Amino acid sequence: MQTTVVGAYPKIPNRPKPAKLRAALNKRDRGDITDEELARVADEVTVEVIAEQIEAGVDVVSDGQVRWDDDQTYFARKMSGIKIGGLQRYLDTNTYYRQPEITGPVGWKEPVTVADYEFAVKNSSKPVKAILPGPYSLAVLSLDKHYNDREKLTMALAEELRKEVEALVAVGATAIQVNDPMIVVRKDGAALAARALTKMLDGIDAETGVYTWFDGAYGVLHHLLDTPVDVIGLDFVWGTDNWEALKDVRFEKTLGFGIVDGRNTRLETEDEIVEAIKRVSEFVPPERLYVNPSSNLEYLPRETAFDKLKTMVAGARKADSVPA
Repeated sequence: MQTTVVGAYPKIPNRPKPAKLRAALNKRDRGDITDEELARVADEVTVEVIAEQIEAGVDVVSDGQVRWDDDQTYFARKMSGIKIGGLQRYLDTNTYYRQPEITGPVGWKEPVTVADYEFAVKNSSKPVKAILPGPYSLAVLSLDKHYNDREKLTMALAEELRKEVEALVAVGATAIQVNDPMIVVRKDGAALAARALTKMLDGIDAETGVYTWFDGAYGVLHHLLDTPVDVIGLDFVWGTDNWEALKDVRFEKTLGFGIVDGRNTRLETEDEIVEAIKRVSEFVPPERLYVNPSSNLEYLPRETAFDKLKTMVAGARKADSVPA
């Protein structure tokens, strides 16, 4: 059993700690600092959030996606055939994203996340996983003015995203996570999403995973199990039917067990973590479990996110020490 995170970590600490990144973004927008100076501040914050994950005891960390505005925009703005449009509400949250607009054939021009991944690895004593957007979610959350066909757009994105996966593997990435929550939110496209994931990840020489959140995979989990991914991340806080989904299938992959609420400041107890792990172990053995939050932690105050990770790790270790 290992512990991990889903991706983004809160960028802004509570007072009295300085909100360095927010201040730097404001200065850049006013023209008071350059993009290079902003990048140096993002580096500093990335080092901070990696250190916090490690201090909390997390086994496999991320770079916190400090440079990402959201799960779509950071990657999409560096592709050809896409421009970034206006703000849209992200699902049922109080956060917004700038909607990618598909204006021509989508194309991968150069590595987007490779330098970020290499920087994170150099500044982490724990394994780091790379994070990428999922082709289906990117397609659903974009405004398609070119293909006018969800399937064509999704498969085109999968083909281009694979080039980023290959670039990450070329620099030594051993774990690559694809964030594709719309698979469980827009279940009618689950079969298409699975085909896109296969195109993106089949034959890749690294541990690959797909993570979903905010809803359950009941009725579509078999599609994910048919993909070549090693890890399937499910949200057991907001996707309550995931328990029923597990009962309906033979789950032979590693489960990303999302049991710590990434959207609520209430702090779970170690015993709650232990009980949840005991329950899920009826379907998936502990050696095939990643214990992680239900979603990324950026919806929470930074100190709360840190406390939740500490409790999650303590609960997982306690569960691991209890005889079966």
